Amino acid sequence: MYPRLVPIANRWNQAMGLEIPYPETHADFLARCHHAGQARPTPLLLQYAADDYNCLHQDLYGEHIFPLQLAVLLAEPSRDFTGGEFVMTEQRPRMQSRPMVVALGRGDAVIFAVHHRPVRGTRGTYRVNLRHGVSRIRSGQRHALGIIFHDAQ
Repeated sequence: MYPRLVPIANRWNQAMGLEIPYPETHADFLARCHHAGQARPTPLLLQYAADDYNCLHQDLYGEHIFPLQLAVLLAEPSRDFTGGEFVMTEQRPRMQSRPMVVALGRGDAVIFAVHHRPVRGTRGTYRVNLRHGVSRIRSGQRHALGIIFHDAQ
């Protein structure tokens, strides 16, 4: 996935005036992370049981952050669990936060911004901050795979 996301990440940084190009290969990006002391792998398997949830957050684990990440739902909604929706919020300047719920089925993936993304406005491009989480599991167990492309300190 990384090679397909790099052009998007580089366009985003350019649009937001950030002069941090991302290398074409994930190995080269991880070498950048490791050189900066970010050597702890971040991909994870997530398991949630009844009453578990994941607060809105951003996966920022050091100076070098890849702006996109991936989550794959491994369980079947309504059969394996209820509740547990993937949730995001956009914090827009001078506006109310906007919540979004992404309906996923087993095997579906969502690619989303780790921290912020560019948005075109009437006065040019600006940054919108995003947070993501998982709503409360009402019953059963929810399993997901999370792929964060930068390593942690």
